[in-house]
Amino acid sequence: MTSMTGYAYEEKSCESAVVSVEIKSVNSRFLDLSINLPPFLNPLESFFRSKITQKIIRGKVDVSIRIKELESDTEVIADSAAAKSYFEAIKKVSEACGYPAENIPLSLIISQPGVLNVNKTYDVEKYRALTEPVFDSVFDAFIADRTREGANLKSDLLEKLCKLDECAAFFKEWQPKMEEAFKTQITARFAELLGENADQNRIMTETAALLVKYTINEEIVRLHSHLAAMRDEIQNNPVPGKKLDFICQEANREINTIGSKNQFAEVGAMVIKAKDALENIREQSKNVE
Repeated sequence: MTSMTGYAYEEKSCESAVVSVEIKSVNSRFLDLSINLPPFLNPLESFFRSKITQKIIRGKVDVSIRIKELESDTEVIADSAAAKSYFEAIKKVSEACGYPAENIPLSLIISQPGVLNVNKTYDVEKYRALTEPVFDSVFDAFIADRTREGANLKSDLLEKLCKLDECAAFFKEWQPKMEEAFKTQITARFAELLGENADQNRIMTETAALLVKYTINEEIVRLHSHLAAMRDEIQNNPVPGKKLDFICQEANREINTIGSKNQFAEVGAMVIKAKDALENIREQSKNVE
């Protein structure tokens, strides 16, 4: 089990560049992957995306790769013809304004568009070779961070599940007590109204009708089944997040029904405890991949 939140960062100096990689993620229903690269590394986006999607199923993942060059492959080419044309044009304007042509600064000429042209080439494979080891190191640390947090989440989920098991066991223990209490209440009411003339068959019929209306046996059976499925997902499914959320919805339905049929304060208090534990599990499942 892994968490959907994680973070890792590393900066490494190579022979010709400083490479930094940052990976962070937060919760998301699906995989939402964003990779931020220098423009000249855009051809490598699919390469890094493939590495990530092989191991990440869910979460909003942001990847940032930065490269600071220590050695430049930049070539600057001067266009002399363009420089002369600019100079002649500026000279005419200068003379028309009575400004000495010899005072025209060189910086004004070379700052004009097209006078100095920068020709910069990038060897994508070279930068891939520089970047990949750093990325792999950061990605491993990122996975490890999510795994550590996932272990904490798993421990918390199992703790909350144990509380739900206790609640389900309480409901099962109280079911015969509830039935007996219904029988006692009905018998007492008939005795109060009819005294010794109370019809035992009528009492049994009324009790049976009340038990059909308020029995929670089916809900208890289904609740135990949902809790067993939940435990199996937590223990055995490496990516149980979506399934856990669905099971929580089903378990919540059974607990709500038990609460609606309940006539006793003790059971009502346990229903509240069960709903609280289940809500905690449901919230935590949103953090699980």
